[in-house]
Amino acid sequence: MRVTQLTKMTTPIIVLSVVLPVGRAGQWQEFAVWPSADNQEHPDVWAQVIVWHQFVGEYGDYDVYVVDINDPLEPFVLGIGDANDQMYPAIFEDTVVWQDYIVWEDSADWDIWIADISDWNEPQAFAVSGVAYNDEEQPAVHGNTVVWQDNNGADFNIYAADITNPSAPIEFPVADFAFDQNAPAVWRTTVVWQDNVHGDWDVFAADIWRRNKPEEFDVSPVENHQKNPVLWGDTVVWQDNSLGNWDIYAADISDRDKPSEFGITVNEAQQTNPDIDGNLVVWQDNRNGNWDIYGYNLTTHRRFRVTDNPRDQINPAVSGNVVVWQDNRDGSWNIYAAVLEGPAVAQCASEVLGDVNGDCEVDFGDLALMASYWLDCRLEPQEACPQQAGRGTGG
Repeated sequence: MRVTQLTKMTTPIIVLSVVLPVGRAGQWQEFAVWPSADNQEHPDVWAQVIVWHQFVGEYGDYDVYVVDINDPLEPFVLGIGDANDQMYPAIFEDTVVWQDYIVWEDSADWDIWIADISDWNEPQAFAVSGVAYNDEEQPAVHGNTVVWQDNNGADFNIYAADITNPSAPIEFPVADFAFDQNAPAVWRTTVVWQDNVHGDWDVFAADIWRRNKPEEFDVSPVENHQKNPVLWGDTVVWQDNSLGNWDIYAADISDRDKPSEFGITVNEAQQTNPDIDGNLVVWQDNRNGNWDIYGYNLTTHRRFRVTDNPRDQINPAVSGNVVVWQDNRDGSWNIYAAVLEGPAVAQCASEVLGDVNGDCEVDFGDLALMASYWLDCRLEPQEACPQQAGRGTGG
């Protein structure tokens, strides 16, 4: 495996003249991360480190690139690749994970690899899962857990590995069932995926705190398709065509026996490929006749437009207030980014007494929720409730 620190760029990243302040948000600019005539696709981001796979014309295959934009004028760049393909990278802190096409003796299939980039001068690469004749694909990583979809020749299942010791990963099944389980995502000890056990795609999840016995639960098993789930904390987000076109939905899974589902954006156009970090959700949206990137603030309950360009912007990812995506405004696909500012990324500075709905302000919405639960008593036994006992609340 070749992990190479490329020469630092000797010229600054140029924000092309066609790049304008963004739409109605209007407080940030979009910029190409590392411009190239080669196609750059499927980005991911952690803090200000961005990864993607790129078809390198010089070599005729896909490699993984890692760029630190803390200094946007001279970003550090790592290239990860060999004679075969490295694709679909994901990143968490100093860990980069990807699927790698390995040819070994009479076997050729996709395996999962990771790189520790804590020392950019000497990054270290390790194999996570390399079962001969099995395709391990579409990895995701959070903390010390890597997840992926794994094809044993019959169907796809979800597997994971504890990479606390990256040179000796501990692999275990998460969802090894009949039918296909695809497109996993992970946050701490929760894994989500899309599952076609009912004949259409639904969203399922599992708590993997006990690796030998993951606890599975439903997130959205309704009719039609729910696909491409992602999660942060107790919020799962996915694309959903229950209304006949793709919309973005979410669910609060803090009560795993009864997830609380809600809409992020429901529109006549198509909204797909969501991502989430903290209180920000992003997705690609074609309501303007081309694909743009849109966002939603879970705290303020406000939607906003990230990109405003007549070409296509797809496959967004978000970390903090940094959004990245795949963009063809320059002819080939390049990775673009924006550092969001202003009301779009507003967060709650401190808890507000009386804020029932969690939007960081007290208003009539909170009063309506309070009224809907008026005199609702959850004491056990019920006889302890004042209205049940036929007595007042005074002393």
